[in-house]
Amino acid sequence: MCGYIGKISFNNIDHNQLKIANDLMICRGPDNTSSYIEKFNDINYSLLFNRLKIVDLSDSANQPMLTEDSNYLVMFNGEIFNHLELRDELIKFGAKFITKNSDTEVVLNGFKYFGKNFVQKLRGQFSICFVDKNKNKVYLVSDRLNQKPLYYFFQNKTLTFSSNLRSLLKSLKHYYFDEKYINEYLMYGIVSSPNTIFKNIFKMKPGQIIEVEINSDKFNMFKNIYWDPKDYINNNKFSKDQFFEFFEESIQIRKNADVPIANFLSGGIDSTSIIKSLSEKNEDINSFSVVFNEEKYNEQKWSRLVAKKYKTNHVEINASIDLGIDQISKALYSLDEPYSDPSVVPSYLISEKISQHYKVAISGDGGDELLGGYERTNIALKNKSFISDLISKLYRFYPGILGSGNFFLSKSKNLNLMYESFFKDEKFFNLLNVENTHSNQIICLEEGLDKFKSLLLQDYQYYLPEMMMFKIDRTSMQNSLEVRSPFVDHKLVEYVLSTSLDVNSLNMNKNILKNYLLKDFGIEFTTRRKKGFVFDLESWVFSNLPHISEIINNGIYSHIIPKNLISKLSINKSRINANRIWKIFVLENYLSSID
Repeated sequence: MCGYIGKISFNNIDHNQLKIANDLMICRGPDNTSSYIEKFNDINYSLLFNRLKIVDLSDSANQPMLTEDSNYLVMFNGEIFNHLELRDELIKFGAKFITKNSDTEVVLNGFKYFGKNFVQKLRGQFSICFVDKNKNKVYLVSDRLNQKPLYYFFQNKTLTFSSNLRSLLKSLKHYYFDEKYINEYLMYGIVSSPNTIFKNIFKMKPGQIIEVEINSDKFNMFKNIYWDPKDYINNNKFSKDQFFEFFEESIQIRKNADVPIANFLSGGIDSTSIIKSLSEKNEDINSFSVVFNEEKYNEQKWSRLVAKKYKTNHVEINASIDLGIDQISKALYSLDEPYSDPSVVPSYLISEKISQHYKVAISGDGGDELLGGYERTNIALKNKSFISDLISKLYRFYPGILGSGNFFLSKSKNLNLMYESFFKDEKFFNLLNVENTHSNQIICLEEGLDKFKSLLLQDYQYYLPEMMMFKIDRTSMQNSLEVRSPFVDHKLVEYVLSTSLDVNSLNMNKNILKNYLLKDFGIEFTTRRKKGFVFDLESWVFSNLPHISEIINNGIYSHIIPKNLISKLSINKSRINANRIWKIFVLENYLSSID
């Protein structure tokens, strides 16, 4: 896993400034930094690549990588899990390889021989920049679920792109905040692609190709989505055997590395299922868990049970001990965009610990999206009575200072309103002294589908790529750790979406994995209430309120915060009010970290 930055321009490029910008993301690839500077057909290229060596550790696999005639160039952040299979296919097609087993060279030759459609063959996580000098074209490519980031900015006949938003900003002479998308952050806790909180600075959408055509005096940009999960919605018969065939294959191909691999182990259904699958193949398993002193957030009992059952080499990280201001600041700095989900903190801590000994870890991310494991899915699948829908109308009367009131909206028969209530805090937004200039509809469930498929689809279109994949990439790569998620394998996702998964029981969520684990752990393990990957945010926020208030009151957007709002929110020391204070704190902490 790696990180890169580049400028392609008709104008002269300040290479030193680009190098300074690149220094902000050396953590994404500390093993090697290489550059490519050239002027070709009146077009200036300045490209920098930071490599984390995982597959083919030789220097011949460094990037930027060019073909022998220098007409084609690639910078590729990620892993292609089927690269050996594709290499054999390309050799039969006439491709020549210099490296022993580099997946980067597979991407280079694949795009050279098959063009942009080669992306359809890739099974993995990636962001790609491919330069075709023969056709004067540049391609920017994101993977299907935005596991790997890529930002871009186009102005004055110059295309700038980067794996890291902070680096991209550093490479620019000027940038400006976009109030509309700061409002989106304050409402939802994140800005969804293709936008950022900066004007005219964008991020790739999931499953997107941007084709940049370089003419004699200008760039033309064409955008295309090559993978859309709704294209796979069908009602084929679900087969447990076929599901596990895809599941186990997605785990095995993610073991393809020339360095040792660790495993995240929360003690939940998803990570435990992966550990069990590895154990059945007599794998040597290195597992890591985050534990807490607070019982309501602690899964230590279960993670220890799993580690003992499958005889893993187990390590625990006590997050309650490490939650000082310094550690929180380090976790927040890993975010190159403001993102308010406090689970970034334990995610950062476990990544930091694993990275002391490993470069790769396998996680259970994506299991809830794949099999409807979230509470919101169960709530939505329950039949709403007339009384329930009537209760939802009480939302308008609920005082915002007490909370979001989204409990009432979750009773609504309106599926969009119900689903959105788990992400949106309109009551909080109304407490702020700011005009709502954001009008984009972020969440829109597909009509004409059964509820379950519609909810799964929305998770794949919004929650997983915009929030979950963002969090795991930023917190891990700040620690030079690559995370691989078998449940996010697109073949597995396509299979589940194309089948009539049984949803007759309201407790159906993840039954196939629960039954897989039942014999090993019993019903108490498989039916316990999901806790989530969180920490005691209330205690941390309210015990550190002087520090938090100072940052907020002296911040760039302090003028939008009513003077007594933080004090009012502190009267009712609930988790929702702690989240609201945290949301503002994260924004101001981020803005103050940009120089």
